[in-house]
Amino acid sequence: MLPFLDGATLRSLIDPISLVKALEQGFAAEASAPPRTHVSLASDRPSPDTLLMMPAWNEDVLGIKLATIHPGNGNINLPAVHASYVLKNRHTGEDLALMDGIVLTQLRTAATSALASSMLSREDATCLLMVGAGSLALPLIEAHCAVRSISRILVWNRSKNRAARLASSCSMPVTVVEDLASACIEADVISCATLSTEALICGANVRPGTHVDLVGAYRSDMRESDTSLIRQSSVFVDTFEGAQQEAGDLLLASTESDWSFDRIEADLATLCQQHHAGRGTPDQITVFKSVGASLEDLIAASLAWKRYSA
Repeated sequence: MLPFLDGATLRSLIDPISLVKALEQGFAAEASAPPRTHVSLASDRPSPDTLLMMPAWNEDVLGIKLATIHPGNGNINLPAVHASYVLKNRHTGEDLALMDGIVLTQLRTAATSALASSMLSREDATCLLMVGAGSLALPLIEAHCAVRSISRILVWNRSKNRAARLASSCSMPVTVVEDLASACIEADVISCATLSTEALICGANVRPGTHVDLVGAYRSDMRESDTSLIRQSSVFVDTFEGAQQEAGDLLLASTESDWSFDRIEADLATLCQQHHAGRGTPDQITVFKSVGASLEDLIAASLAWKRYSA
């Protein structure tokens, strides 16, 4: 019977620092990760249902994430997004395991941001600001704390109650803040994971030396930062292709100003292969824009399987 690695099992198998190291090795190695495929499903609902397919493979394993997005599920008390991941032997095609795609995505997204931070944030960064209190917030906090000596955590969310619930679930002391602009000024690392369509992180409130991690804004009409921040920062991305197609913050900056995609410093593969040094000076503002890549899923799933089958 095909093993199923549920969310709890994945969390027990994958710790942030091990996944950060696996991602660094994976982005530096040879692998294939075609662009994700979006299929609109026929529906009588106002918002279309969508099927996403994200395949990737390396010399050992092959995997594909299947995700469905049904915006109307809230009306019947079901999550809008469901996802599963199938891992296969690259050489024989044998099915190895089925995994919870939602938790796998949360863990790999957070670890990818932490990997970028390990190369882009200041080594003496101690204050982390988490903007947003959704399902990604806690994994992001844990992952960022794994790569930097964070001693102070601030959380901001439009709903103060949700921010308080997030704070209570953290193993470290967390301060819930109401003034986002002031919190941005205090932070060394700002991680933002929201569904915002208006700028939350403004260039005027980000001091020199800050690293900004933008995880939301996966559509062209969504943004978490203003154009000023993008224009004054050194911008890095997980993949060039994904950023040009889906990074709302960058797409909007390119239409509102003279900023263009050729100003992106490097992607994660370039950083991990040490073809770019990452942060250049202590006063440099760095931005990492994440849109997600199927290679990240493959690396996380492979790590989980190796530990499960050991």
